[in-house]
Amino acid sequence: MFEKLKEAFSSISKVASERKLSPKELDELLYELQLSLLESDVAQEVTEKLVEQVKTALVGSSVERSKDVSALVTEKLQDALQEIFDRAGTVDILSKIKEKNKSGEPFTILFLGINGSGKTTTIAKFANMLKKSGVSVVSAAGDTHRPGAIEQLSEHGNRVAMKVISQRYGADPAAVGRDGLLYAKAHHMDVLLIDTAGRMQTNQNLMEEMAKIVRVVNPDFKIFIADSLTGNDAVSQAQLFSKYTGFDGVILTKADADAKGGAALSIVFTTGKPVLFLGVGQEYDDMQPFDPKAFVASLFC
Repeated sequence: MFEKLKEAFSSISKVASERKLSPKELDELLYELQLSLLESDVAQEVTEKLVEQVKTALVGSSVERSKDVSALVTEKLQDALQEIFDRAGTVDILSKIKEKNKSGEPFTILFLGINGSGKTTTIAKFANMLKKSGVSVVSAAGDTHRPGAIEQLSEHGNRVAMKVISQRYGADPAAVGRDGLLYAKAHHMDVLLIDTAGRMQTNQNLMEEMAKIVRVVNPDFKIFIADSLTGNDAVSQAQLFSKYTGFDGVILTKADADAKGGAALSIVFTTGKPVLFLGVGQEYDDMQPFDPKAFVASLFC
């Protein structure tokens, strides 16, 4: 995963080891870094700010002849990247669930994203993960727009032994969410997972409908599902979904096929929200926690 991004940082560190850290050489080095990041699907805004941050940290730095210039550049890059992820923080979703359950109430999670991002499959993976941790789960089929969406979630529900609450196509998604919440409360379920219709971020009506769902259901947590293969487009999607819903975290799907890796960095930088998990395959167990420190370290291996 993320080979292109790793290549960008490792190549810059290698070039740095062959040059002096003069202002002219530094500008050339950072220009090369900027191009490499853009080629790795890191958003323009993120690239510019990251390069500026690294430049600020490096300007005036002096390295003894016995020291490795490459090591200094690598250190500054790692610090800048880690700061981005540190600002977003991390979330222990299981702890949040258990804390809410102490009150006897279910923990409600709303899943958001555009068409084709892998949202419904991710819900099933998420349910599978929770059930393996001893958490009881029910879901609500809030995607009442796309033909086959209810059946798709129901089939996933059958496979992971998860009850699915649904209504007819064309029903109010907020009402479906409320039904799911009532069921979860009545049956003392730990968690309610609510699916929503995939929607393009440019569709004003659907975005406003999504905001209505958030107001009516008042979920405890909102997760944005992003397709890592969409690169820079995932960033604009995340920004607008954040505007309308104020989501709390991100799951990146298809990360196993993502050779560039820019989406994770760009989304965290632009939204300030953490990446929670990575989808790394088609099976229900193919979802792994995202470790920011390990991610940053891996880029320089």
